[in-house]
Amino acid sequence: MTALEFTTTKGVELTSSAAEKVKALIEAEGDADMALRLAVKRSGCSGYAYDMFFDSAIDASDIVTETDGVKVAVDAASLEMVSGATIDFKDDGLSGAGFAIENPNATGSCGCGKSFS
Repeated sequence: MTALEFTTTKGVELTSSAAEKVKALIEAEGDADMALRLAVKRSGCSGYAYDMFFDSAIDASDIVTETDGVKVAVDAASLEMVSGATIDFKDDGLSGAGFAIENPNATGSCGCGKSFS
C-alpha cells in the first residue's frame, strides 16, 4: 500500500429526526452515557435481521458515530453489513411511527420487511 492509498470505514448515521427521537428515549432512560447500538444477527427468511437497543458498554473495537449529540455504536462483526447505513425515524400519523434503516449493503429483503440479505 502506498502512502496515498488508505481505507475508510463508514459507520452508521442518524437523520436529524432519528437523532431527536433517540435523544428523547435516552433521556427517558436516565443514562446520558448510552448509545444506540445497531447489530446484525442471523434471523428471518432473508438471512439477517437488525437488532437495535440502548447500550452503555462501548468497546474499543466498536465503530461509533455521532449525530446531534447522539452516539450510534456498531460492533466490528456487524459493521461489514451495515457500513454506510442511515437510520431514520418516521411518524406517519395513522400509519404508525418507527425507525427505518436505509442500508446500501442489503441486496434483498423478505416480504415482511423484517430481514435482509
